Amino acid sequence: MTTRVGVITFPGTLDDIDAARAVRLAGAEAVSLWHADADLHGVDAVVVPGGFSYGDYLRCGAIAKFAPVMGSVVEAANKGMPVLGICNGFQVLCEAGLLPGALTRNAGLHFVCRDVWLEVASNTSAWTTRYETGADLLIPLKSGEGRYVASESVLDELEGEDRVVFRYRENLNGSMRDIAGICSENRRVVGLMPHPEHATEALTGPSDDGLGLFYSALDAILSV
Repeated sequence: MTTRVGVITFPGTLDDIDAARAVRLAGAEAVSLWHADADLHGVDAVVVPGGFSYGDYLRCGAIAKFAPVMGSVVEAANKGMPVLGICNGFQVLCEAGLLPGALTRNAGLHFVCRDVWLEVASNTSAWTTRYETGADLLIPLKSGEGRYVASESVLDELEGEDRVVFRYRENLNGSMRDIAGICSENRRVVGLMPHPEHATEALTGPSDDGLGLFYSALDAILSV
């Protein structure tokens, strides 16, 4: 049976097509999910892609969390469905309460658009098992509000529970403790600011290093 991975489109989403392509390259079926539709259409995992959902009005991700589809995503995630939030998707997952902390304006208040090196800090989440801990990944970063912040107690908890999954080798946005991505307590939900869906083929991206996230999720689904 083919594994089905849903990719959400909000008004202002930019990277849903790229995320769906990454899903297909990993060998799964990409299923389009519309923000106003609460039905997840029987998918096995969900990707919340990047862009500017609802124009980033009010606060990045703050409106998207009220979309009907997100109510279903939160319910499914709490039952163990793998969910990946990329860039704006990471912001949405934090606003929806699936991940702790918040994403704020970059240090220096500049939009950053660069290929960056990430360290795999943990390979125990549903989206990182295909990597070796300590591995270097070359992944594009493009965001103006990508600085990860949280209280010291939350940061200590994330580190103590091995829930920091990616760190910046060069911290261009000022994220606390160089954090580029984190996972939930059940390790099934991951959010990261860089764009693995733009690093799936060496011909079109800086590398194919991002494809491992999608292969990892398929492994997690098939192992249940």
